[in-house]
Amino acid sequence: MVHRSPYPDVQIPAVSVTEFVLAGAEARRDKPALIDGASGAVTTYAELAQRVRAAAAGLAAEGIGPGDAVALLGPNSAGWAVAYHAVISLGAIASTLNPLLTADEVGAQLRTAGAKAVIAAEPLRAAVAEAGLPVFALESLPSGDGDAGATVDPANDLAALPFSSGTTGLSKGVMLTHRNLVANMEQTRSVHRIGGDDVLVGVLPFFHIYGQTVVLNLGLSQGATIVTLPRFEMGAFLDVLERHQVTRAHIAPPVVLGLAKVPGVEGRDLALRVVISGAAPLDAETAERAGERLGAPIRQGYGMTEASPVTHIAADDELEQLDPGTIGPLVSSTEGRIVDPESGEDTDGDGELWIRGPQVMRGYLRDEAATAATLTEDGWLKTGDVARVEEDGAFRIVDRVKELIKYKGYQVPPAELEALLVGHPAVADAAVIPMRDDAAGEAPKACVVCAGERIDGDELMAWVAERVAPYKRIRAVEIVEEIPKSASGKIMRRLLRDR
Repeated sequence: MVHRSPYPDVQIPAVSVTEFVLAGAEARRDKPALIDGASGAVTTYAELAQRVRAAAAGLAAEGIGPGDAVALLGPNSAGWAVAYHAVISLGAIASTLNPLLTADEVGAQLRTAGAKAVIAAEPLRAAVAEAGLPVFALESLPSGDGDAGATVDPANDLAALPFSSGTTGLSKGVMLTHRNLVANMEQTRSVHRIGGDDVLVGVLPFFHIYGQTVVLNLGLSQGATIVTLPRFEMGAFLDVLERHQVTRAHIAPPVVLGLAKVPGVEGRDLALRVVISGAAPLDAETAERAGERLGAPIRQGYGMTEASPVTHIAADDELEQLDPGTIGPLVSSTEGRIVDPESGEDTDGDGELWIRGPQVMRGYLRDEAATAATLTEDGWLKTGDVARVEEDGAFRIVDRVKELIKYKGYQVPPAELEALLVGHPAVADAAVIPMRDDAAGEAPKACVVCAGERIDGDELMAWVAERVAPYKRIRAVEIVEEIPKSASGKIMRRLLRDR
C-alpha cells in the first residue's frame, strides 16, 4: 500500500533557492544572520544579501554563468554561505566538496561534476591545485557592482550537485533542482517550525545536504540566526549552545552519544527546545539519556541526499509523543511504500523504504544505469533502508538493504575500499564489511586473503589511510581463507558479517 503524510500538502513557490532563502533579508536588515562561533564576528541579513550580490557580479565577470558547475570547498562560515548563493543566483550549479577528501578524491569529483571553476578556502586550495581549473579564494571572492543574477527555471535548472554513494558503489553526482530544494524547505518548515526567534548551531557541515538544507538555507529563509562552527569539538559546541542560547540543534548520532556520556553537559544554562539527529540511525536509549542531560527532547529525522534530504520528521507539537527510536511520519506532500526486496511487492512487515515526492532528485549526473537502479519510472526513490510502519504512523528503520557503511554519519562505500585493497601486492582478495563502533556507530573492517606471506594488519591500515579521507580508513583487518561470492561474482558480505 502507499503511505501518505498525515500533514497537509504544501504549495511550492516557483522561485530559485536564493530568492526563497534571501527573500526577507531586506526587511530583517540589521538582524544577525550568521555569527562566527569562534570569533563572534556577525554578518547581518543586509550584509549577507549585499555580499551575495557583489560576489555574483564578480564571478559573472570571471565568466561564470548559467549551467556552469562550480565546486565549493571550505569549512562552515559566512563566506561559505556567500559563495554558495553567489554561484546559484547566477544560474550556475554549486557542487560541494568534503574538506576531508584527498587531492585524488577531489580531482575525481571535479571531473565527474565537469566543474568549470573552484572556490576553496586556505589551506584547502592545495587539494585542487593540480586540477587545472580557475581557483577563487573563499576568503576574498571576486566582487562587482550591479545585479548579475540570472532567471532560472526552478523545475528544470539544477541548483546543487552534492555527491552521494547512493545505495551501492562509488560516489555519484546527485542532480537537485531549485524546485527540489525549495520544496524540501517548505515541507520541513511546515512541521519543524523554525522562526525568527530561533538560534541554530551550524555545526553540521554545510557541504552535506543535511546541514545545507535544514540548517543553513531553511534557517536563513525563516529569519533565524545561525552560529557557525568550522568543525565539531564537544567543548566548543557546548559553549556555543550556552553562550548564544541556541534553541534548535541539528546533529548526528556520534554527537548524541558524546552528549550522553561526556562530562560538562549538566549544569549549563541552555535554551534548547529540540535536538534533531539525522544522517545515521540512533538508538532510543542513547537519545533519552542525552536528552535528559540537555533538558530537551532528542528526536530522529530521516532523509538522504537524493531527497534533498528530508523525508521524515515529527511536528514540533508531537515531539513528546514520538518514540525516540522512530524517524517520525512522512513530511508533507510525500508518499512512502514498504517493499519486499525479494518479491518487489508491497508488504505490511519489514521491507525496503521507497519514497516519492517533489524533493526527490532528477537522477545521477551522466549515470543512467545508477539512476535506473535507484529511481523507478513512476518516480519512486529506492532508499536501500529496511523500515517498518508503526501503529501511530511513524516509521522505524530496522536494517539496510544497501551495503554502505556509515561512519559517524559519513557514507563509506565498501566497493571503493575493496578496489583499493586488491591493488596492494600482498592482498589476493578483499571484502569490506561494517563492524560495531561505540563512538561512530559502525566502521569499515577489511577481510583479506593473503597473496603470499601473512599481511601485517597495522601496515595495511596505514597504507589505506594514506590514500583515502579519514572517515574511509579501515579500522580493523581480519585474515580469511576466502571471500564468499555468489555465482555471479558478487561478494556475499552478509556471510562474513554473520560469522
